[in-house]
Amino acid sequence: MRILEPSVRGAPRWRRPLRDVSLWALVAAPIAAARVTPPYPRFGVALLFGSLALLAVAVASARRWPLVGLLLVVLGSLVDGNFVFAIPVFSYLSGRRSATATPAAVLFGVIAVGGTVLNLGLLGTGAATWFLLASVLLFGGVFPWLVGRYRRQQQALTDAGRRHVEAVARERRGVAERIRLRERARIAEEMHDSLGHDLSLIAVRAAALELADDLAPAHRTAVGELRASVAAATERLHDIIGVLREEGGPAAVRPVGETVVDLVTGAREAGMAVRLDAPPDTLRLPGMTGAAAHQVVREALTNAARYAPGAPVTVRLASDLDGVEVRVRNAPPPAGPLPRPASSGSGLVALAERVRLAGGVLDAGPAPDGGFAVRARLPLVAEPGLSAVAAASGTFEDVPASGGVSERPLDAERRLREARRRARRSLLTALAAPAGFGLALSLVYYPFATAGTVLDESTYDQMRPGTARADLPGLPRRQLAPPLGVAAPGCEYYTDGNFPLAEATWRLCFTDGRLVSKERIA
Repeated sequence: MRILEPSVRGAPRWRRPLRDVSLWALVAAPIAAARVTPPYPRFGVALLFGSLALLAVAVASARRWPLVGLLLVVLGSLVDGNFVFAIPVFSYLSGRRSATATPAAVLFGVIAVGGTVLNLGLLGTGAATWFLLASVLLFGGVFPWLVGRYRRQQQALTDAGRRHVEAVARERRGVAERIRLRERARIAEEMHDSLGHDLSLIAVRAAALELADDLAPAHRTAVGELRASVAAATERLHDIIGVLREEGGPAAVRPVGETVVDLVTGAREAGMAVRLDAPPDTLRLPGMTGAAAHQVVREALTNAARYAPGAPVTVRLASDLDGVEVRVRNAPPPAGPLPRPASSGSGLVALAERVRLAGGVLDAGPAPDGGFAVRARLPLVAEPGLSAVAAASGTFEDVPASGGVSERPLDAERRLREARRRARRSLLTALAAPAGFGLALSLVYYPFATAGTVLDESTYDQMRPGTARADLPGLPRRQLAPPLGVAAPGCEYYTDGNFPLAEATWRLCFTDGRLVSKERIA
């Protein structure tokens, strides 16, 4: 994947050619300066224009094929040594603009092998010159490429961070939409719990009135029709709830200020035989635990009124150090249940979810005597992890870790930290790799350069002027090339083995085959 530069992302179109012209002027300055100052070689003008044209082609091709631009300036250094100033620039651009590292590694390998064959095999240059050229390739080519590669990865990380931020923003908008849908489901659940409970109590009252001994036949018929109408309304309510629940799960909340005592009192006023067994400290439970206990009692009383009319109901709350236990149990109906629509079981499903979100467990099912029992075990303190958004909106639903508001930004931050660590490792490689390659290059060059040229200091001290060359003890079999600026006729140069360059240390001068002077080269 190509990393788009600022000019591609919306910067003015004139910036790109301006940058190319500036780059061309920068790398052409050393070459032009050398050509326009004396002495003027033959064909100097032609070489100047040819070099400038080659640089222009390299700059133009480096946009799309950065390694081609690097190869052109390396080839140009064979004709004009001042091209060496352009090699680090194009190496950096190659690392910055290349999508993969393999082509660059192949190119540097070809340049290294080709340069070695050309200098040592064809041109016959010395080992010192080869080492110098190899060092230029390493520190002027490989090292800038690694830096450019690191900068490319850093830019990619920046883009990845921006994409993460955008994804988190989109996810937050999605969470807000899901909360809106849950609010719709909450309304549906509230209709199911509140209206269903009230309609069930109305049906119980109508049934009790229908069975009164002193009721006139006409009134008994009217009360029967009222009970049937309530049953039909309850069925229609279930249909409506089903439509509203299609887009989300239940998320009901209890009426503000209503307690378990209020629920039991309301049920008694409706004609239910309800006994409450609860210590005072269990009637005011905190937060999610209180809401879940209220929901358990309300759902159990509603089901008892609907499916076991006339059966006595026992509501028991008991607390200990670990939590609170809520039990609601009704006896079997004395005369059988009233006619009712088929139950979908959604109330108990929602109740189990509510208890789970509060950190508890729910058991519900038929009792051995034919009645029905509901048991919930709840913690006194809700488990941590409730979403702040859900808590602020009044719902006790948790937000899944795979799609929640609080989890995704943390995951994104963790991924970015890992990406930054990879970038730091890349930077460490960019700094350490040239040093390692340089050491390896020195280990290759040093034995080759010092073989047969080392004159140790003790042997040097024993040499006396006037001694015939053939009689000098320990004289190495091979000489070093004389250092620049110190060459003298009749003199030989040797090294003391200094690492890694093995530079010339001793100069021995001979006349007519005899040693006339010896000195240490500063």
